[in-house]
Amino acid sequence: MSHPPHASIGHVHLKVADLDRAIAFYRDILGFDVTQRYGDRAAFLGAGGYHHHIGLNTWHSKGGTPAQDGHTGLYHAAFLYPDRKSLAAAVKRVADAGIELEGAADHGVSEAVYLRDPDGNGVELYRDRVREDWPRDGQGNLAMVNDPLNVPALLAEAD
Repeated sequence: MSHPPHASIGHVHLKVADLDRAIAFYRDILGFDVTQRYGDRAAFLGAGGYHHHIGLNTWHSKGGTPAQDGHTGLYHAAFLYPDRKSLAAAVKRVADAGIELEGAADHGVSEAVYLRDPDGNGVELYRDRVREDWPRDGQGNLAMVNDPLNVPALLAEAD
């Protein structure tokens, strides 16, 4: 049994401590649109008219603290941008907001930057290269890498 080739992750739903703070990050910095809000308890945000890519709620976490290191949980949610220019614009908004990057990598198949949202959740912003450019070994298998990403060069592509 195999997964259908065009299936994808539908959305990520995060527990947050402060709904307005989380909305400000995902809407004002990452650029998602609020599609629905349930008072001060939950909100749904999407892109391109989709009902929601991100769910935020305070049902079990209002006023809570981030998970401690060494505990299980979500490592990060990854947000795919359609091209390098779109990724650069998002990373510029992050930098302009004073949010520190935790890392940046060229994986051969993609370029990615890593940061934390206001609740300490890991966030990856990335863009894929076209499949024909993905690195392969002698047998045709993917040969992903973890090379440094030139963030200043990426930011130079932002509008």
